[in-house]
Amino acid sequence: MLRLRLGPADLCRVRFTDGLHPVGTALLACQVLYDAEAVRMAPGPAAGAAAATGRARSAASVLRHLLPVRGRLPDFLTPLDGMESVAAGLEAIRAVPVQRVRAEVAAAYAQLPATPLRRRFAEADGETMSLFGRALDTWHDAVLAPHWADLTDAHRHQVAEATGHLAAHGLDGLLNTLHPAIRWEAPTLTVRTWWSATVSGNGHGLLLLPSPLAGPHPRVLVEPGQPVLVVYPAPMPRRVEASAVDPLGRLLGVTRAAVLRRLARPGRHTTTTLGRAVGISVSSASEHAGALRAAGLVSSVRDGGAVLHRLTSLGTDLLGHDDVPPAVAPDVGLLP
Repeated sequence: MLRLRLGPADLCRVRFTDGLHPVGTALLACQVLYDAEAVRMAPGPAAGAAAATGRARSAASVLRHLLPVRGRLPDFLTPLDGMESVAAGLEAIRAVPVQRVRAEVAAAYAQLPATPLRRRFAEADGETMSLFGRALDTWHDAVLAPHWADLTDAHRHQVAEATGHLAAHGLDGLLNTLHPAIRWEAPTLTVRTWWSATVSGNGHGLLLLPSPLAGPHPRVLVEPGQPVLVVYPAPMPRRVEASAVDPLGRLLGVTRAAVLRRLARPGRHTTTTLGRAVGISVSSASEHAGALRAAGLVSSVRDGGAVLHRLTSLGTDLLGHDDVPPAVAPDVGLLP
């Protein structure tokens, strides 16, 4: 049981994360997606993990060997920085001091049998850390990226519900309805998590993150100079679950279909924002947009240093009414 004492400065800075962290989410998912509960919480990603083959399956084997199967992950593996992409998250991990990596991995391995690969990981060996990064990138692209738009929508749905509850019932009401394992009795937030301690907030606030991939218990990250992060389990809404079976994904490929659907949403869609929304790199987003443009489904135009993408009439017709909000006006021309 973790007891977190929050002061006035922390309570003035209670907020939700802007989105899901690609690396942190992938590592949590690697632990939980093989659990029966994950099928209910996140059916699409769970099915993707179960069906993984080839490089994705090998990557999962590496990650599951290097990480504890259950329980607390080394804190440095779930950074607050690097939310833009998997590459940015891995860069944040590589910036962690070697001494911290060694200490946290050694603690995580306390109950695990030693193996050569685990020893090298615990020593922050460069080649082993690179192997870890490649495995994570491969596994994320194969298992999470096809469902990243749905996961993002689920996060926004949960945050919208929670902020509505905050408006109606105040901070006390919000903190006491996040999850059955979280209880608030001022000034202490009690969390039934994977580790036990009594800690105090550092004045940087409380950062809340609902996620269908948190696992059976909430996760808490406490770092100096950073807001305390609480990741708590929240199932994907039914409207999101429905996309687990996706004819358009079978036609175009699930990631390319996610890019096309994202372009049907309101907003200014650059290559960078597309990549962030779908959970892929900017170069991958550019490649998918190029393929959709070549098929006449998307038009693109340069705007200063960015490239803006829009659906064409053909793209709108392919998506159909269920995927295109009425307010979206398709582009009738194809710009080079």
